[in-house]
Amino acid sequence: MGEGHLPVLVDEVLSSLALGPGSSAVDCTVGGGGHAERLLEASSPDGRLLGIDADQAAVAEAHRFLDRFGDRVVLRHANFAQLHETARDAGFIDVDAVLFDLGLSSYQLADSARGFGFAADAPPDMRFDEDRGVSALDLIDGSSERELAGILATFGEERRAGRIAKAILAARAEGRLMTATDLAGVVAAAVPQPRADIGRIHPATRTFQALRIAVNRELDVLGVGLEGALATLRPGGRLAVISYHSGEDRIVKRFIARESRDCIEQPLPPACTCGHRAQLRPVTKRVVKPSPGEIHRNRRARSARLRVAEKLAPASA
Repeated sequence: MGEGHLPVLVDEVLSSLALGPGSSAVDCTVGGGGHAERLLEASSPDGRLLGIDADQAAVAEAHRFLDRFGDRVVLRHANFAQLHETARDAGFIDVDAVLFDLGLSSYQLADSARGFGFAADAPPDMRFDEDRGVSALDLIDGSSERELAGILATFGEERRAGRIAKAILAARAEGRLMTATDLAGVVAAAVPQPRADIGRIHPATRTFQALRIAVNRELDVLGVGLEGALATLRPGGRLAVISYHSGEDRIVKRFIARESRDCIEQPLPPACTCGHRAQLRPVTKRVVKPSPGEIHRNRRARSARLRVAEKLAPASA
């Protein structure tokens, strides 16, 4: 795998999941296969892995990259919102580990035809599954200035969302926005960077992130995927999630907190009536971040956050 496809926080993931020979795992965002390769090596010689991805091209790349593992690997083109059904149909129920590496993979970023990157001389599509939903350009065309600003503020945490939305829609109306490169240029012109920020982060980073998250409904499907992971794990199995956006990490943190409690009623009553029972135990007490060395080697890691939890055995009757 090329230098641009380094798996993020891979040593921390392997240590937390504690796989051994014969272990079974599900990689819910298999991408180019970087994490999957290390999971298969850790479960050698007979461990098995189900890799799923909403991106058909990523699944094809994983087939090529993981070919040497033979029938130890099963790959499926599916959104992780269908995780439990996909795992059940593939014979991966009561598995030892489930991994999510959320967000955009470096493999997708390198595909200039999809418009994920700032330098892509192609329309900004940004869909993981090109057969579903609307492209980022279609989303822009169908949005009012207020709606587009809301997307940028909510999913990109962009403080200058209003100014950027106005510039994007004006450029589109004038025929100056046809490619991802055009989009990056429009945003950069609308919000010049302070001198201290030059070279640190591209001014269009949050805009591209927001459009991608909105197009793929990433925050909407994450909760469904986490529920599917919990149903797919065996007692004692572990869930690991790497997120890159505060909204993602907040959903993961709240899910683990909720499923680590018996009563989930708010405020807590004198006696629980909800019937909920804890199904998870946090393994990482605090969020795990990449080391400075990893960030230096792989810039994609700079915003990564890892949380891990273990599935509990059912409470005795």
